Amino acid sequence: MKSFNSLNISGSDVLPLIEGGKGISATNGASAGAWAAAGGVGTVSCVNADNFDENGNVIPQIYHGKTRTDRHAELVQYGIDGGIRQVKDAHDIAGGKGRIHINVLWEMGGAEPVLEGILDETKGLVHGITCGAGMPYKLSEIAADHKVFFHPIISSARAFAILWKRAYKNQGEWLGGVVYEDPWLAGGHNGLSNAEDPLVPEDPYPRVAALRTIMNKFGLEHVPIIMAGGVWYLRDWEHWFDNPEIGAIAFQYGTRPLLTQESPIPQGWKDSLTTLNEGDISLHRFSPTGFYSSAVRNNLLRQLEGRSHRQVDFRRKAGVEEAFSTEVVIGKKKYFVKEDDKSKVLGWVDQGFNTSMRTPDDSLILVNENEATEIRQDQKDCMGCLSQCKFSNWSQNPDTNYSTGRGADPRSFCIQKSLMNIAHGESLEENLMFAGHTAFNFKTDPFYSNGFVPTVQELMDRIVSGD
Repeated sequence: MKSFNSLNISGSDVLPLIEGGKGISATNGASAGAWAAAGGVGTVSCVNADNFDENGNVIPQIYHGKTRTDRHAELVQYGIDGGIRQVKDAHDIAGGKGRIHINVLWEMGGAEPVLEGILDETKGLVHGITCGAGMPYKLSEIAADHKVFFHPIISSARAFAILWKRAYKNQGEWLGGVVYEDPWLAGGHNGLSNAEDPLVPEDPYPRVAALRTIMNKFGLEHVPIIMAGGVWYLRDWEHWFDNPEIGAIAFQYGTRPLLTQESPIPQGWKDSLTTLNEGDISLHRFSPTGFYSSAVRNNLLRQLEGRSHRQVDFRRKAGVEEAFSTEVVIGKKKYFVKEDDKSKVLGWVDQGFNTSMRTPDDSLILVNENEATEIRQDQKDCMGCLSQCKFSNWSQNPDTNYSTGRGADPRSFCIQKSLMNIAHGESLEENLMFAGHTAFNFKTDPFYSNGFVPTVQELMDRIVSGD
């Protein structure tokens, strides 16, 4: 393999290998600090980061507020306190080596106050911010105010061009890198646009080359592109090294660092990674953010698939539309559906899906009673973990009375609850298990044979070798 040289990232020459942020508690101070200590860029996830008590135990994020706005304020404070603790841990473990980044999702609830609150209390400890899941126009302003570099996560040259022209050019000196996150390969939330087909993956090379062309047009030849999604064996990307069409390039690893000794995910999750087969990762659109995302197709995703499958359009009154003239009764509720749909509905009821729930799109879904109870309770317990949530209809905008203006959507789920559950040892089948589409390599890569779990240093040494 060609030589793999260091690169200036966030103000220092480091190995151009970056730990992906990965959301709730899937990276923390321990993993990020170890990654930086090995000479790369460690990333602390500041999405509802864990805090610890004096005995080192995780402080449960329990909500006491009676209203969503009260609980949202608690969520923001939990996020700030946990983020500060994890950044300080990462800094101590790194020992002055590498770089420490923090990762936030722009569409998470309270993104700005959480980010500001963490940076206010960690001056000199954070070198960069990575941020995606939306169009974070204010990211550059926040980064410049705190004198840290910013690394927007985008999935197309067009998205970066919009961000640069509308906002980033005003603080361009703090642009540390541009993360291209491949929407068909990366785990977690993906930036597929309406013009792109989720079933037709595109080669990342021409998309990244187009990004470099745009960046060069803006005078950003010196700014590295960070390739994220689908990166496993570095040798597979050798043709990107020293390539003028690509320019300065670094690689972000999200999935491989999950299976390290320093990774904070539960042991059961680590064990399950080595059992995955190609095709076990599903690109779906059930997230309450409205974005596509990639995760292991487990019982949770199959349940969500079932909800959408057991769905028919309806009208509340007869005669509103001629096609909706057939009456169907589900429990104590009466609906008017199309004639061909009545037999479907009654068949689902016979299968035990005897509870109807309305969606914001003039359709209804059929679920069992236990599922309906859980959906309603999760919606009731909402603490505003997103800026807008289609599952609970929460919006953090006070001008809209903290509502999206649409009904709560039972076809989605509480992502905060699910990610917190899996990160802290709850069921792998009933919660959301994010993973990239190359996760099946854990099963076949000889590096992990005989149950071997590397340290972060051992993993990085392996990556640098090409394998």
